[in-house]
Amino acid sequence: MTNQTLAPRLLTGAAMIALAAVASPVLAQDSNVPDATTQTAEEPEIVVTGTLLRRGNVETALPVTVITDESLQRAGITNTADAVRQAAADGAGSIGIGFTSGFSAGGSAVSLRNLGVSSTLLLVNGLRSANYPLSDDGHNSYADLNSIPQVNVERIEVLKDGASSLYGADAIGGVVNIITRRQFNGIEGGAEGGVTEKGDGHKYRVRLLGGIGDYEGQGWNFYVGGEYEENGKITADSRGFPFNTLDLSSIGGRDNNRADDTLTTPTTNAVVTRVTQTDLNNPLAGTVANATTPAIFTSLTPLANCPFGTFSENTSARVGTACAHDLTKEYVQILPPQERYAGVARFSYRVSDTIEGYLEGSYSHNKVDITLLPRGIRQNQAFGGSPSTSTSNPGIVLPVYICSSGVNCATAADRQLNPNNPYAAAYANDPAHGAARIYYAFGDVKAGSVRINELYRITGGLRGSIADSWDWRLDAAYSRDNLNLTQTGFANLNGLIKAINTGSYNFRDPSQNSQAVRDSVLPPITSLSNSSEFTVDGSISHALFELPGGPVQLAVGGQYRKEKLTNRSANPNLDVPGLSTAQAYGDRDVWAGFFEVNAPILENLEVTGSGRYDHYSEGFSHFSPKVSFKYQPIRAVSFRGSYSEGFRAPTFAESNPLSSFSGFVGFNPGNNAAFKAAHAANAAYYANYSIGRGYVGNPDIEPETARSYSLGAVFEPTRWFTFTADYFYVKKSNLIVTGPLSGKAIDAYYSVSGQTFASAAAASAAGCAAVAAVAPGYSCNVIDGADPFALNALPRLLVLNAPYVNANYDVVSGLQFTANADVPVTDGIRWQSRLDLQETLKFDRHLDTGEVQKFTGSVGPADLSSGGGTPRWRGNWQNTLDFGDFSLTATTYYVGAMKGIATDQGNLDTSCDATLYKDSAGGNSFCKIKSFVYTDLNATFEVNDDFSFYLMVGNVTNARAPLYANVLYTSQPNYLASWHIPGLVGRTFKAGANFRF
Repeated sequence: MTNQTLAPRLLTGAAMIALAAVASPVLAQDSNVPDATTQTAEEPEIVVTGTLLRRGNVETALPVTVITDESLQRAGITNTADAVRQAAADGAGSIGIGFTSGFSAGGSAVSLRNLGVSSTLLLVNGLRSANYPLSDDGHNSYADLNSIPQVNVERIEVLKDGASSLYGADAIGGVVNIITRRQFNGIEGGAEGGVTEKGDGHKYRVRLLGGIGDYEGQGWNFYVGGEYEENGKITADSRGFPFNTLDLSSIGGRDNNRADDTLTTPTTNAVVTRVTQTDLNNPLAGTVANATTPAIFTSLTPLANCPFGTFSENTSARVGTACAHDLTKEYVQILPPQERYAGVARFSYRVSDTIEGYLEGSYSHNKVDITLLPRGIRQNQAFGGSPSTSTSNPGIVLPVYICSSGVNCATAADRQLNPNNPYAAAYANDPAHGAARIYYAFGDVKAGSVRINELYRITGGLRGSIADSWDWRLDAAYSRDNLNLTQTGFANLNGLIKAINTGSYNFRDPSQNSQAVRDSVLPPITSLSNSSEFTVDGSISHALFELPGGPVQLAVGGQYRKEKLTNRSANPNLDVPGLSTAQAYGDRDVWAGFFEVNAPILENLEVTGSGRYDHYSEGFSHFSPKVSFKYQPIRAVSFRGSYSEGFRAPTFAESNPLSSFSGFVGFNPGNNAAFKAAHAANAAYYANYSIGRGYVGNPDIEPETARSYSLGAVFEPTRWFTFTADYFYVKKSNLIVTGPLSGKAIDAYYSVSGQTFASAAAASAAGCAAVAAVAPGYSCNVIDGADPFALNALPRLLVLNAPYVNANYDVVSGLQFTANADVPVTDGIRWQSRLDLQETLKFDRHLDTGEVQKFTGSVGPADLSSGGGTPRWRGNWQNTLDFGDFSLTATTYYVGAMKGIATDQGNLDTSCDATLYKDSAGGNSFCKIKSFVYTDLNATFEVNDDFSFYLMVGNVTNARAPLYANVLYTSQPNYLASWHIPGLVGRTFKAGANFRF
């Protein structure tokens, strides 16, 4: 960005905020405004996030936003995850609970400055916490916000600046520091209940905190607290069109629901067609070719019993009638049910007049119950498994004969005709030609998962002073995150084969299956994973000498950390087709030394320098320097800036050769005209599907590095109004990327679609050769079975092998604004207004090829955190009118417009010509995703000093989420879960009461 461009933007932004603050709202406040929750008479000096030094106020050279407990209560926010993710600096890669089909579904994390969850560091009282055992996108690590109790949270500080010079790895995008109460006396608590306007999505919460001990008078204080929260589910169907279907034909889009027009789409009502079985003992030995032309399909469910009616096909390829379905409408959830409870305790004590100590512990339990679409009987082999275990190549067949042993049934003494096979009687004397290929999705067992995450955390420390001139502290922390993941709805291959050959599973009427039969075919699959973090951290600071502006302060310190991860595969035997084999393991030690120097050169100019050296037991080290300044020429104006270097250490999933995963992203082969034409007789074959990319940890991978700078100003024209404007620039290099050319490799495979081949095998060989030519490390892993209706055409690519590499670099820049007004309107009325706003000017990925992928204002990068998108503008405003005993607060949230394009999917074009979803005419009418604005309204009445109650209306105008025809993740039908969930939930109502005495 040129200086000529930057200056007008800063001035325009400043004017905009000044105008906005005189008109409306904010959730967060900039650190330059002192707040009652951050500074008290008992503790005149504090330490804020981003510095080791104690200060007389919270004014620093760094952009620190403070989210106070008061602000959270006014906004009606009752959990830490929601509190942190409201920050405007949270951008691309942010993880919310609304994405239920991701690798780390059930977790929640923030992505400051669009740099990803693994480049944002989460601290609790300045110390790290154990990471969630499952990695986002299979390899990005983060600490789960859902597992941080809120009952004793005093404030949340969001440092929107690189901070590796003090905190080490992963603080490239910034730091979120959750500050808990140091002491508490008395009893306080609250209870609330709420529901959506449609009567679902209930929410209940209770909290209680009690403390004893006069710390100032007795030298000790102890408090204990707990909270419980329950949230009900919200289904897609309850929110109606267009968020409950993949059929947008009524508004000019495509009908991507193949479950009501294509016989080869699996549903919970099975259909079969006759084929030849080459091995009568093996249900996977059906032929690709159909027995007749056209293929005759038969419904195993009596058509009169179809729950949603029927549909028919009568073409030269297929003839038959089956039950119609819209599986999105029947199964997809916008929000899953969730239960959380947590407990906290803290003991603070004064060891002597100069030494204080504390011991704090917490436990949290977070349970998320996720329901997904029922899983088809046809699935790819597990990643790393033999193609012979694939049930989709060409598919499962039901034999003519069954028997008690399930072996050699055609000749067994107790053989009987298979009641699930409608062709059995006609082919009793020719069983090889009477097999029935089945298309079916298991609907009698819930497809989904239950994720129970438990986080244990204990910290303790001492701090004090020596000779009134040296301040020191020593802290230790241990945390462990245990995840119990139980997945259901997947068929075990051995159990499925036995059930088919013995006839124990009833495909005609699955409701008649016993629980024992279901468990033998689709047993619950439980995997236990855990991570832990042990930290010892200490520092000492001293005022060295005086400068015109005050004393020069120096702080030095050191840290030791032990990090472990055991993320076990849910499919270690590779015997469950379609089930993820993602796994990650690691154990490392980290030693670090760090320093900070603050020099108030003049009364109006201070400079701060800091640095940190980290050494990892895996064999790499890194030094991270930083320098910042603050210049205040007049009382009303301050200028600030910083330059820093940082790094992100490779996660265990990225670096350990025992770690591996295969990730899936939506892909529409129908956009390739030649492929669509070659498979014209089988619409299901060219419909949108998920294509996998397989990766294995690379021990030679190197850390990512970053250089960043920021420049800004703080304006305080009056005592009651302050606003800030900051420009930031980050260059993150040596990116650890998973197959940066995956999109190009996929396009290369499909580029041979228009050629003529002797067989599907010859076609796939040509496609795979094109993949291998893209770059080293790219190859085909799994190819789909041939299309039965186009035996010589190119089959689909199901899994692509792609490498972990250090490649490319990201450039991210933007503007951040905050504003704060506190106006005494009259003696009895006070108006408070706060703003938090960010504009992302640039988010560009520079490839080693010289190409540039531009993401700002689009749903890219699609391969980062489920394609949540990069809105150019994001912000929130909070306005409060305080009438003494009564207050009214409006909190408004804004997400900017985007385009439905993603330049990391093989097309660098940023115009709507590259939209991922084409309308029914092949056009781009669905390209633009509108901006989204909604407001929460909260009214609070204080009955007396000890008791208050409140009423809240969420999304008071019932603003509707903008339509996004999502082809990348059809589990988010026509919406973006990262940003638009409140517009799907709709208007909500909540009432509660708080007490303290």
